[in-house]
Amino acid sequence: MADDLVLRISNVSKSFGAIQALRGVDFELRRGEVHAIAGENGAGKSTLMNIIDGILRPDSGEIFLNGAPVEITSPARAQELGIGFVHQEIALCSDVTVAENIFMAEINASRKWFMDYAALHARARETLAQLSPIEPTLLVRDLSISSQQLVEIAKALTLDCRILILDEPTAALTEHEAQLLFGIMRRLAAGGISIIYISHRMVEIFDNCDRVTVFRDGRHIATREVAEITPDFVVNSMVGRVLGKLYPPKRDAAAPPPAPLLSVAGLTDGKRFRDVGFTLGRGEILGLAGLIGAGRSEIVKGICGLHPVTAGRLELDGTELPIRSYRHSIDNGLVYLSEDRKGDGVFIDLPIAANVSALDLRQVSSRWGTVDAEKEAEQAGRLGDRLGLKRGSIDDPVSSLSGGNQQKVALAKMLSVEPRVIFLDEPTRGVDVGAKAEIHRILRELANNGVGIVVVSSELPELIGLCDRVLVVREGLLNGEVAGDALTEENIIRLASFTERTVRPEGESLRPEGENLH
Repeated sequence: MADDLVLRISNVSKSFGAIQALRGVDFELRRGEVHAIAGENGAGKSTLMNIIDGILRPDSGEIFLNGAPVEITSPARAQELGIGFVHQEIALCSDVTVAENIFMAEINASRKWFMDYAALHARARETLAQLSPIEPTLLVRDLSISSQQLVEIAKALTLDCRILILDEPTAALTEHEAQLLFGIMRRLAAGGISIIYISHRMVEIFDNCDRVTVFRDGRHIATREVAEITPDFVVNSMVGRVLGKLYPPKRDAAAPPPAPLLSVAGLTDGKRFRDVGFTLGRGEILGLAGLIGAGRSEIVKGICGLHPVTAGRLELDGTELPIRSYRHSIDNGLVYLSEDRKGDGVFIDLPIAANVSALDLRQVSSRWGTVDAEKEAEQAGRLGDRLGLKRGSIDDPVSSLSGGNQQKVALAKMLSVEPRVIFLDEPTRGVDVGAKAEIHRILRELANNGVGIVVVSSELPELIGLCDRVLVVREGLLNGEVAGDALTEENIIRLASFTERTVRPEGESLRPEGENLH
């Protein structure tokens, strides 16, 4: 078995000041295996991967490749040693083309005076054909988040690597795109390439990986063959305790329907969605499902004044609400949490307190119009405690927090304006299972206090477990509604994929030909 080891980590430790990120960690990777790494945010997964890729240097311990000790001093050195890393956070150059991004390392190393763009585009097109028909001549900034993630993966596939690290590679992908990636992973592994696969999604780990290693609090907890364990074993090893239900109890289905809070009618932008209409009840959690690109995010942004609309009518508590701007929406109690947490959800390098107060500085202003630091700290501390935010000082930058706690800061920012309706786009993307359960609990508590919540999510189990009803968007239209016993993955996928518009009236199952949602 030792002859099959391509990578061995022995007793590696790493600290950042007083924070011990890794504590004497051991890890082994076999030739041609897909090895999952699981753990809560802050467990040490990313630190270890950054050491393997040469981004960080360990304080102590040894790294062996094919039995020989090595020092990995930089990402360039890691690439020379046959290590490729696809990061969760997109790291592309937005102002150059897809093809130039895919072959950037090769272009930088080239001494040619002129670029053969025709050949470059042809090679990029061939590589992308394995994943998605993305046009190589497009600028990266013009691509969706999911397409950018596919370009990152295509870039890694062009490297002559023997070890490939994939960090949450499916977080922004559709189910179809994810299945294509899994097929590529299996082919690479069959060809002798070893893959380290980091994911919070148990289904992906158990469907596609050979072994799984669990980290907790910077320590190696367990390594097991996937075929010999259950998802519960992994989850309980991650959190160090038996985790309760991921989803809190829903509204009582037998209770009277909630009073209407927000009504949307005829919402149209002339491009991505049209004639959208629905009603959100007070204290209801409403899901928006659909394939990536169906228009889900654009619809909720249009309601909040973040995306231009050409027609539509909103009513909040029975009073018409003009769609003017996001500032106007905030002032009326409608807030939006972006799917791009680090790009739009939080100011990653600013203090926690400054992030929480960012939506409305008037609440923390002094009588002279400047920010009152004491008021700002009190607000952030109060809301942070309410959400169970794990932090050091309230003046620490958000970048010092784990992904789940960064998301809690983004939620605290929403709550600072005492919203009546919250729109959340992929609220638990890249968040570990323990933090997911906490966020779900927080959302249900808000709903129980009368807040209306709309959740856009690509994770069908999340929509089914969390939401009272789910509307399904297909090609810019609301194609159906599912609730109660009909709220299943099969029904959601059917509505997301086919043109028949179907509705589930109360007490009935989905029928082939239904009425318009509005």
